[in-house]
Amino acid sequence: MNSSLKSQQGLTLLSIAFILALIGFFVLLALNIVPIYLDHSKVKNALNALKEDPGFADMSEFEIRRSLDKRFNLNYVYDVTQDDIKVLKTGSYTKVDIEYETVKKLAFNLSVLAEFHDVIEAGVE
Repeated sequence: MNSSLKSQQGLTLLSIAFILALIGFFVLLALNIVPIYLDHSKVKNALNALKEDPGFADMSEFEIRRSLDKRFNLNYVYDVTQDDIKVLKTGSYTKVDIEYETVKKLAFNLSVLAEFHDVIEAGVE
């Protein structure tokens, strides 16, 4: 009986299938989540570029929205709509607030939801 236990080694076919399914799930998850965060970095870069613009504080709400829209179109960002962008302008103070969410379908009825909120400010309130 002791010799038969020593001869059994390795994984069973069921355990190999389970490990492969687990690896596949995490690869699927990564392939759906990484692009969401890459798009978000494009949104942050557009906001930072807008903030570094020397005329940012003097821009009207329409000019700010148009500038962001051009930057989003150039970088293929489709998750942010004009309704997600809020511009507050009082005197020399300008605040741009972008709050949006992205939903990506994984498989069957599983989805990933990511919520983002970014703010830039310029001037004195």
